[in-house]
Amino acid sequence: MRTNIFNIVFILLVFGATLTQKGIAQDNNKKFTAVNTTLKRDSIVTTSDTIDKLAVPSIQDTLKKQKDTIVPANKPLLEEMVYRKAKDYEALNLAKKEITLYNEAEIRYQDYELTAGKIIFNYEKNEIYAGGIKDSVGNMSQYPVFKQGSQIVEPDSIRFNTKTKKALVFKSRTSQGEFRIKAEVSKKENDSVYFMKDVIFTTAKDLDDPEYYFRTNKVKLVPGKKVVTGVTNMVIADVPTPLGLPFAFFPMSEKAESGFIIPSFGDTNQQGYYIQNGGYYFAISDKMDLNVLGDYYTNGSWGLRLNSSYAQRYKYNGRVLIRYENNIFSEKGLPDYASSKLYNIQWNHSQDGKANPNSRFSASVNLGSSQYFRQSNNTYNVGASMNNTMSSSVSYQRTFESVPQVNMSLTATHSQSTNTKEINMTLPTLQVNVDRVFPFAPKYGSKKGIIKNLNFSYSVRGENRVKTHEDYFFKREMFDSLNTAFQHSIPIATNFKIFKHFSVTAGASYNEVWYFNTIEKKYNAQTNKVDDIRVNGFDSFRTYNANASIGTTIYGTFNFGEDKRIQAIRHVMRPSIGYSYTPSFEQYYDTYAIDATGQTFQDYTRFQNGIFGAPGRYNSNMMNFNLSNTFEAKVRDDDNEKGEPRKVMLLNSLNFSTSYNMSADSLKWSPVRVSAGTALFKDKMQINFGATLDPYALDNNNRRIDTYNINNGGSLFRLTSANMTVNWSLSSKDAMFGNAEDKKNQNSLDNGGRADDLFGRAVELGNQKRSTLSDDDEDKPFGGFFNAKLPWDLTFAYSMTYNNSSRQNEIVNNSVMVSGNVDVTPNWKVGFSTGYDFVQKGVTFTQLRFERDLKSWRMDFSWVPIGTYTSWGFFIGIRSSMLSDIKWEKRKAPDKIYR
Repeated sequence: MRTNIFNIVFILLVFGATLTQKGIAQDNNKKFTAVNTTLKRDSIVTTSDTIDKLAVPSIQDTLKKQKDTIVPANKPLLEEMVYRKAKDYEALNLAKKEITLYNEAEIRYQDYELTAGKIIFNYEKNEIYAGGIKDSVGNMSQYPVFKQGSQIVEPDSIRFNTKTKKALVFKSRTSQGEFRIKAEVSKKENDSVYFMKDVIFTTAKDLDDPEYYFRTNKVKLVPGKKVVTGVTNMVIADVPTPLGLPFAFFPMSEKAESGFIIPSFGDTNQQGYYIQNGGYYFAISDKMDLNVLGDYYTNGSWGLRLNSSYAQRYKYNGRVLIRYENNIFSEKGLPDYASSKLYNIQWNHSQDGKANPNSRFSASVNLGSSQYFRQSNNTYNVGASMNNTMSSSVSYQRTFESVPQVNMSLTATHSQSTNTKEINMTLPTLQVNVDRVFPFAPKYGSKKGIIKNLNFSYSVRGENRVKTHEDYFFKREMFDSLNTAFQHSIPIATNFKIFKHFSVTAGASYNEVWYFNTIEKKYNAQTNKVDDIRVNGFDSFRTYNANASIGTTIYGTFNFGEDKRIQAIRHVMRPSIGYSYTPSFEQYYDTYAIDATGQTFQDYTRFQNGIFGAPGRYNSNMMNFNLSNTFEAKVRDDDNEKGEPRKVMLLNSLNFSTSYNMSADSLKWSPVRVSAGTALFKDKMQINFGATLDPYALDNNNRRIDTYNINNGGSLFRLTSANMTVNWSLSSKDAMFGNAEDKKNQNSLDNGGRADDLFGRAVELGNQKRSTLSDDDEDKPFGGFFNAKLPWDLTFAYSMTYNNSSRQNEIVNNSVMVSGNVDVTPNWKVGFSTGYDFVQKGVTFTQLRFERDLKSWRMDFSWVPIGTYTSWGFFIGIRSSMLSDIKWEKRKAPDKIYR
């Protein structure tokens, strides 16, 4: 309650005077009644002296102080309209000088709202009383509820003095942030300080029957700022525990506040005892924060993490995460001693699409030590540790609204192999594209024909590309190997139709490449080998080519009758034939000696290691053949009220492609590539297939020869490779199981892991309060012991690869992985991830997850029973972020592999 409640006094006085004229205890309507608070000024005003104080001291004492004749205008009695109502009656008792509202009494003024069974105002004592009333069976009901903005107080009764601005609240209930507070007596000292006696407070939703609470004799509450308590004892299930504090302080600010972060303690097998995830939180501003956390282990290992989030509404938002660890394994002098310095940098930045329609900046960075996710002590992310690459991209795009329109992009990329530790970077890449220009097209009307559709465009691409090792990252060796090049392209194209059904596309392209470093090959007599000598300086080459293609679309329908289950199958074929010609550019080729005699030479081009490739030495007359197919069925739908059939996709794609090089001396046909894909069970199962068919035979040394396989005693084609993948994801929320929506929790991809949990759920040790499984309250059908609906989800993945390029006839990869989660009861959740490798004949990564929902608390257990990442972890703690440090956890981390 605040001082503005004093204004309620005037409401009651005004409508009390009105009630005097109508009589006491008259019935009042149930609608709100507006009280007019406009007052007339008195026509007689007292006189006052026109001089209050003169600036001259000599005459100031001779003047008597009198009231000024000019009086400022009186302020209105109330600043806003006041509403009040009562179901039974509104009464004025002149003898007791009291005004009473009875049964569903309510008063509203500004942002205040007071409701109660009975409200009494004594305008002689300046006191307001609000309390409940008895219902028809004699039970108390309609207890007071006082609301001010987002603050709600629900006491048994309220007593407020409008003159002293103090109040007594009996058996109050209120919420402050995540806390729910109940006090026997509360005293309002002033506008911002409350004192409470015999208090319990908790984060449980049910304040009458909480799972746990804290009991204290006295509390000082500053709404929206802090809660300070005396001796505090923790009670679980109404049983006092030995856990207590002589005092407690809880910040309650609605804004972010800086403060210390309490670390967790434990021990490991390899690093000893530890203090982990302790640090300081900096609330820099409403738009930016900084979280600094650190770890320390008794064997000397330590880690530091900086995590900052920033956002500007309607403009951009992002997050920066920098992690560094100095890990020591075993002890110095022992044979298994090892140490490593690891780091990881992540930066995600996204721009609001409405911030600037013509320019956009975005960033997705994940770089660092290749072994970070395999050796880190602070995160167990098996999916990220099994990922073989880390990649980054920072880009800026700009559109220039000119005629023709120009699009420019500037991009820096990074790709890093976690196995070989090789890094490929572009620093940066410049791409400028000019929109197509139709020089012969009419200003109005359609473009038809070869000439009107003739168009050309221009693009330039510049790159700084470097390939280096992790050990030389951003060192001199890295920049010494930097390659710079520009590529200019001018494509010319047109398209037209012939015989109404055939689409023809024809064109040519001119390319010019600028290099700022090339190579020169020379034989080194000392090392007895050929050296590639880097030559710095500008050099260039120019190429051109021509191409044409013709294609059409063929539709075929097979009807089986409307009385059949499958009424029809539709087959769509899109065949196309293309031709491309590229002349020889042998003028860019030189020779070098390959031995000490200097008599044997070999051809090479100084551009062969360039970013944009090298010019071709031989003519190329290439014919390309492609055939794509789709199959769709029309199926009778018995559930459709209108009797309309539904369409079912049988094959999303069935593609064949090959080429024929007319300029080649031999092996003119390239292998036929076959690919197919489809989706089943309402697109829940994705199946993809691919195969390579070679028309040529092999000799005794397993080399391709210019003889067709069928003429060598074999089949028409030789299967050289094949692969198949099956992905199936389904849950009890799918429409196929009678639900309208399909939602699934997905792990974050920030660390380069997978969206699913086939490799288990990642464990962030710095944020253990996050549930490992879905714990949405809306997913629970009821609060009983057994969950009749049994919500579940299942993810299945199968992969197989076959290789027979040199008569191996072997399956190089054949594995299946599966993960699932099920709510056994409304409060018990179980999850698993496992798989089997049929080639290696062993079980792949396996994780078992158990979680118990304890309402205000959460308990989970995660176990990896076999394999390299054998580990387990147990956690129990309060869900509330304010009390996240009240927890107990025990774990065995997986042994780190140092290499």
